[in-house]
Amino acid sequence: MSTNTDSTTVEAGGGAIDAARRAVTEFRSLHGHEPQVCWSAPGRVNLIGEHTDYNDGFVLPFALPHRTAVAATAREDGMLRMTTVGSDGRPQVADPVQVEDLRPGSVTGWAAYPAGVAWVLRESGFALTGADLVVCGDVPTGAGLSSSAALECATALALLDLAGVSVAAGDRTGGLRLTEIARWAQRAENDFVGAPTGVLDQTASLCCTAAHVLFLDVRSGEQVQVPFDTAARELAILVIDTKTRHAHSESGYGERRRGCIEAARVLGVDSLREVATAELDASSARLPAELQPLLRHVVTENDRVESLVRLLDGDRLDEIGPLLTASHHSLRDDYRVSCTELDLVVDTALAAGALGARMTGGGFGGSAIALIRSAEQAEIEKSITAAFDERGLTHPRFFAASPSPGAGREDVSLS
Repeated sequence: MSTNTDSTTVEAGGGAIDAARRAVTEFRSLHGHEPQVCWSAPGRVNLIGEHTDYNDGFVLPFALPHRTAVAATAREDGMLRMTTVGSDGRPQVADPVQVEDLRPGSVTGWAAYPAGVAWVLRESGFALTGADLVVCGDVPTGAGLSSSAALECATALALLDLAGVSVAAGDRTGGLRLTEIARWAQRAENDFVGAPTGVLDQTASLCCTAAHVLFLDVRSGEQVQVPFDTAARELAILVIDTKTRHAHSESGYGERRRGCIEAARVLGVDSLREVATAELDASSARLPAELQPLLRHVVTENDRVESLVRLLDGDRLDEIGPLLTASHHSLRDDYRVSCTELDLVVDTALAAGALGARMTGGGFGGSAIALIRSAEQAEIEKSITAAFDERGLTHPRFFAASPSPGAGREDVSLS
């Protein structure tokens, strides 16, 4: 991905084949032999349902065509060796580490994510004898599009495969549910990396399907694949990467999550999911003033997710825009996780004709999305770029996203 200051319309991801081909080729170049396995996993866009996952609520993500691939071979000495190769073709080699020596905080930087997955799997009873891992992909980093979850999920599947766990497409992987693997990947991010995220990102990366959004009830684990064909309506979801660095572990994300836990404690419920819309005012009155906006966002956001799904079920996709915009306003005003760049994207896109727009991801930077008429994409991009120019901001990057398949095993014979 480009890192210059010019606005860029990027390709909609090279997909699994390109990511896997690069990973296998780089593995061969670095290690002198073919990898045993290669798995890839996508980034995600959350259509709506933000900060609801760790409150046991509803989310509605879809997988991006952008993917991260992990080519891997087992070792017998217990050593974990990790290399990532960026778009510039330069390998970044992490310091080797013994799997049995992995502890939270023992590995930092990008390598903490795959190392954290190895740690979780070992803690969960899987016999890991070590591995060589080579990572390639095109999920934009720092953009709130779950590049970390894509890396975690691809690594988890590759390591399980090397450990002899039969991994296949579908809801089960050799007796393991994909949702269980998602929880392990989440634990790696929470406990090893130190980012207190929910399970939305990992579940989306593993479980999404092409041409659908995933309606996930986090509390029950129930999943429904909801058809989402924007092209048939001559519409598109435009992703706008503001290039404002997005980092959960360095942001107020944890503060918001702790606030929700405290609000639930005061209300005597297990999670804010248990507060019904009709009970919002009465429940809010029982909370300290600083916690009331958090409750209001979670309750109303869950309601917006359900309302949007009803519109999709009724074949009314072109009517979902106002719900997206209302979600952004709630994230901006109640949850207070937006920023100047995200607000500028949303306001400018709406003024330029978008049907709806919102920040996506945890906030504090990253990306926004806009539901647009396909024919108006170039003009909306032009308007947003001009607005950033007027304020002296780095130009954003754009791409139209289509719902894509979740994680999968790739052919290591690719050349």
